[in-house]
Amino acid sequence: MIRTQLILANDDYEVLVGSDLLDQSGTLIGEAGHFGKQAALVTDSNVGPLYADAVQKSLEDAGIKVFQITVPAGEASKSMDQVTDICRQMLQAGLDRKSFLVALGGGVIGDLAGFAAAIFQRGIPCVQIPTTVVSQVDSSVGGKTGVNTPEGKNLVGAFHQPKLVIADVETLKTLPDQEYNEGYAEVIKHAAIRDAELLGLVEAQGLSRDNLAPLIARNVGIKARVVEEDERETTGTRVLLNFGHTIGHGIEAAGGYGKYFHGEAISLGLVAACRLSVKHSGLSEAESERIIATLEQFQLPTKLDAEVPTATILEKMTRDKKFKDGQIRFVLLRGLGEAFVSDAITLADCEAAIEELR
Repeated sequence: MIRTQLILANDDYEVLVGSDLLDQSGTLIGEAGHFGKQAALVTDSNVGPLYADAVQKSLEDAGIKVFQITVPAGEASKSMDQVTDICRQMLQAGLDRKSFLVALGGGVIGDLAGFAAAIFQRGIPCVQIPTTVVSQVDSSVGGKTGVNTPEGKNLVGAFHQPKLVIADVETLKTLPDQEYNEGYAEVIKHAAIRDAELLGLVEAQGLSRDNLAPLIARNVGIKARVVEEDERETTGTRVLLNFGHTIGHGIEAAGGYGKYFHGEAISLGLVAACRLSVKHSGLSEAESERIIATLEQFQLPTKLDAEVPTATILEKMTRDKKFKDGQIRFVLLRGLGEAFVSDAITLADCEAAIEELR
């Protein structure tokens, strides 16, 4: 098991990465402390049948009373209606502010259940147990929680750091290929912004699902260090994690949170951001094409479907949190592993980059 610690202003916690950790979750949570004897276990209709019973048994063996809540799988569940339903079920089950919440699932469950934990009884502890690539390397770490609205992605939410993250890489072996591959958009993003050597490891790993713990933990380390530097996105460092996300989130929202998986939309955003970096910040064509080729290695899209209108993508982008006083904060690359925030990219540049994706 590989341990990565985050040391923040008000929250210190560990991210544990390894195999066969679900059966140890009750013990691991007990060792971390800070938890009561009642918990809500929030999962979805895909993950629950695979893993919820094992986690529940481990918690109960540790003396914790568990109330299980299952929501429909999919991005559509990231809504205020689902948050309200989770909170009401917890209240009806008798959970209180001394209880805690366990989020078992991918990024949707982590964001949704994490937000429920942030607002239930004005905030209770949360344990993240991510079960997808994207949630293990990215969304479970750093405390961003939230839900979507018709206006855009993650526009309602809260910072609520978990007290513990348990990433069992064995859960990645049961993922359908498309869902497994989409997570590598975030892995490739980490390499692009902070760790040029990581891209070579990703290329070598390829589609193999063996010996994943070191690769997942390396990504966790990148995310952890960025979050430590800029927990609440106030100094600009954490914004670097948005490389590819400005246009990517616009595409995801314009497609209706169903046409593209999150990582697939981000893949398209990464392609656009790479090409803008070539034009505006000195990224070499060779480095740009290498990043794009690695996305293609994981069967991620690099061309945008014609039925997603550019005007709709731009409209969704302008509602995004990455806009400040109407100004785009666009993350570009000077070179592989060298990201920075630019204010030189215009909407016209974004429009041209979107059209170039077609």
